Amino acid sequence: MWTTTRLFALLTLAASTAAPALAQETIKIGVTQPLTGAVAASGNYVTNGARIAAEQINAQGGVLGKKIELIIEDNKSNPREAVNSVEKLILRDKVPVLMGAWSSTFTLAIMPKLIEYNVPMVVETASSSKITTAGNPWIFRVSPTSKMEALAFAKELKNVQPAIKKVDFLSVNNDWGLGAATEFRAMFAEQGIQVGRIETMAPDATDLSAQLATLRDSGADTLIVTSGVEQLTLAIRQAAEQRLPQRIITTGGSFPEPLLDNPGPKGYASTHLLFFAPWAVERAKYPEVANAYVNAWKAKNLPFAGLTEGFRGYDGIKTIAAAITSAGKADSESIRAALWKVNVQGVNGDIAFIKEGPEGKESGQNSPNVYVVKLMDGKVTVQ
Repeated sequence: MWTTTRLFALLTLAASTAAPALAQETIKIGVTQPLTGAVAASGNYVTNGARIAAEQINAQGGVLGKKIELIIEDNKSNPREAVNSVEKLILRDKVPVLMGAWSSTFTLAIMPKLIEYNVPMVVETASSSKITTAGNPWIFRVSPTSKMEALAFAKELKNVQPAIKKVDFLSVNNDWGLGAATEFRAMFAEQGIQVGRIETMAPDATDLSAQLATLRDSGADTLIVTSGVEQLTLAIRQAAEQRLPQRIITTGGSFPEPLLDNPGPKGYASTHLLFFAPWAVERAKYPEVANAYVNAWKAKNLPFAGLTEGFRGYDGIKTIAAAITSAGKADSESIRAALWKVNVQGVNGDIAFIKEGPEGKESGQNSPNVYVVKLMDGKVTVQ
């Protein structure tokens, strides 16, 4: 006769012996993104792009004969939560590789944990130069640094009319925003363009009228704005309301999606530096790759403008899958070594890593493409 205690023991034993077998059925990839909080729009776009990549990879047979499984954690737009999310993914979920964490501040907070646990992370968005110069050999960034973005824009200055003569900055007050302002200021100074005022905004600020009022009479003709979707939209709306004389150019690859359906005053234009322009898929280096991504996104009825950031997650997961395939096994050290050898055709273009940082502790850095688009009256023109 079965006793309750004996039955429980047998069930527990069965569960414990079945768990390793179940774990072997998939290859786990940890994803940490801001799904809630100040920059949740961007984090959800990136996560949706990652899901699409995983679905496509699995539909084609997966990796090493197994399906990949995304284990997704919300870092809540907070660096402390970003660290917590990574520890959960590594210690609880046993992921051998990570993708994250959107913000430079979140990514920098996570980096010591990558060294502590010897787990590689593909950085899909963060742009602070500190990420790849700090001496962390577990970091591989597919997104451009702010310096790369600034230098790419320098090549487009001849096409900006009227020409930029004096520039102000409105930057989110974190590693990303301040780093972007530093790199763009240096670029403009080198181009002989006068740098004016610099104003900052808290990451969760919901009113920028004071900063814009301060900038209004600065004498600049251009305002460079760096932040996420939410604050870019707010800055452009409030600048239009205040009739700010400066033209607005945004950096960092985020796009003010709400202005497509609900544009500002008629004739009011803004310019945006992006890393994928879904309005001109044919201009991608690999249009077939970009179309596969765009068509899958549309099939899910996701916001069209979210494509401008969702591709980051798509390219990030494709890169990780290529590394696991090359490694021949899904352990952290093998994936790290294989990431140095990947050559992936992504939505943004070619993905391959060069060494950056102190000798012997180099991080991997990709060299992405940059697009310039103009938004006016809810319509986008790719320049």
